[in-house]
Amino acid sequence: MVVSPVPECGSPPMHFHPPPLVSSTHRLNRRELVYAGGLGSLGLSLPALLAGQARGEAMTARGQAGFGQAKSCILLFMWGGPAHQDTWDLKPGAPAEIRGEFKPISTRVPGVQICEHFPQLAQRTDQLAIIRSMTHNNVDHTVSTHFLLTGQPPLPGKTRETDWPHIGSVLARLGRGGDPLPPFVSMRPKVPGDVPRFVEESRGQFAGWLGHNFDPLTIDANPNDADYRVGDFDLQPGVSAFRLERRRALLEALASVQAAGPSASFDVMQRHYARSFDLLNSAVGRGAFQLAAEPPALRERYGLNPHGQSVLQARRLIERGVPLVTVFWPNDGIKNVSVYWDTHSRNFVDLKQRLMPPADQAFSALLDDLDTRGLLDETLVIWTGEFGRTPRIGQRNSDAGAGADGRDHWPGCFTTVLAGGGVRGGVVYGASDRYAAYPSANPVAPLDLAATVYHCLGVPPDLALPDNQNRPQQICPGTLISEILA
Repeated sequence: MVVSPVPECGSPPMHFHPPPLVSSTHRLNRRELVYAGGLGSLGLSLPALLAGQARGEAMTARGQAGFGQAKSCILLFMWGGPAHQDTWDLKPGAPAEIRGEFKPISTRVPGVQICEHFPQLAQRTDQLAIIRSMTHNNVDHTVSTHFLLTGQPPLPGKTRETDWPHIGSVLARLGRGGDPLPPFVSMRPKVPGDVPRFVEESRGQFAGWLGHNFDPLTIDANPNDADYRVGDFDLQPGVSAFRLERRRALLEALASVQAAGPSASFDVMQRHYARSFDLLNSAVGRGAFQLAAEPPALRERYGLNPHGQSVLQARRLIERGVPLVTVFWPNDGIKNVSVYWDTHSRNFVDLKQRLMPPADQAFSALLDDLDTRGLLDETLVIWTGEFGRTPRIGQRNSDAGAGADGRDHWPGCFTTVLAGGGVRGGVVYGASDRYAAYPSANPVAPLDLAATVYHCLGVPPDLALPDNQNRPQQICPGTLISEILA
C-alpha cells in the first residue's frame, strides 16, 4: 500500500447554503438539470434524484467486506499525541534511549504484544485492529488534528470555514441520524486549568466548507461533575409544555418576518432553535444526557473521571441513534505535568500514572458494554492521536523540544486502533522499523484511514459534496485498508 496523494483543493471556499450531494463520476448537464427541475410537480426533486444516485453507488460498494456494517462511530481522540513505542508498538530490542522504561506483555492474540500498562486491553486484542504504520508530515498539534479528523491537510489560513469537514459533519450532511438528537456530537470536557490552544485551535473539529448547519453539538461540560448538564435540556420551573409550544409558535412567526431576506447565519440559528425545542419536548433527547440513570457499578467500570464518563456519554448517544461522537481526551488540570498526551517531559511517569490507566479502563469498558448490548458489530470505535513521539528520549523535533525524560512530536510513524462495525479483530496491520521511527511495511496515510472509516459507515468511495463555491469535492480519495475489514 502506498500513501495516497492529497488532491489540490483550490482557493478557500466561502459560505453558502449547501446544494444536494453529487457523485464525482457524473455531473448533470443543463438538459438533465432542466428535466430534473420539471419533475418537481411530480414530487421528484433534484435532491431526491441525486440522493438516489448516491444510493446506487452505495449498492455497488456494498458487496465489499465491511461496507456499511457500522451504523455509528465513536472516535476516541487522544489529544497531544500518544507515544506509540510506549503504548501499542514497543521495541524491547532497541537501545535503552529508544525502547524506554516499559515492558511488553502478551495479549489474547498469540504473537501480539502491547504495553504492560494496558493490561485490560491486552485481554481484548481479539477485538482490535492495530495499525502500526500511520504516517504524515506535520509536527503541529492543531494542524495534525485536522489530518486525523478529516483525512485531509487543512487549506492555508486558520478559519473553520476553510477546513475540510469532520467525518461526523459529512454524515450529518448525508442526513444520517434522526431528530431530536443531533447527528454529530463532540465531547470536549473542560476542567480548571485547561489549555485553550488545544480545545479552541485544533482544526478539523467542525463542518468547514460544508457550512455551520453541520457543525457538531459541542459539549464542554465535565460529565464527571455531580451537577453535569448539557445546555438547558430540561423545562424550567413554571414552563409547561403548552407554554413551550407558544414560544415555538412565536419564534416561527418572527422567522417568517425575516424570511424576505434570509441569511446563512439566520438559517443556522433557526435550525438550532428548532432542535432545541425538539430536545425539550422529547424524553429521548433529555434522557440521553442523564448519566445518573446508569448503574453506579457501570459508571465506575468506565472510570469516575472526565474521560471515562465522556466515553459512557458517547455510548448513551449512539445507543439513541447519534451517528458519530468524538470524545477528546480532557486535560485534568494538574499543574507541572504533561498536558493531555503531550509528554515533552515526564513521559514515563505520566503515561504510567495519569494517562494509560484511565484510557485502558474506558476503552475496554466500552468494548465490553457495546458487546453486551449487541452494539459492537454495528458501532465502529477508533482510538488515535494526531501523531506519535520521537524515537529517542530527549530528541528534539519541534519548537517545543523534549526534556531528558520526554519525547517530542513525531508524525513519521504512530499507531491507530479500530474495533467493532466492519473491522476484523485480532489483526496487526503495517509495521514500524526497529526504532519505531518510520513505517517498514504498509504505510497508512490519514486519508487511507478516513477512506476505511467511511467505507465501514457505508459512504461510497467516489462521493463528492459541493464546497462553498459550489465545486464538487471528492470527500475521501484514499486507499481502503481492506486487510483489516471483516
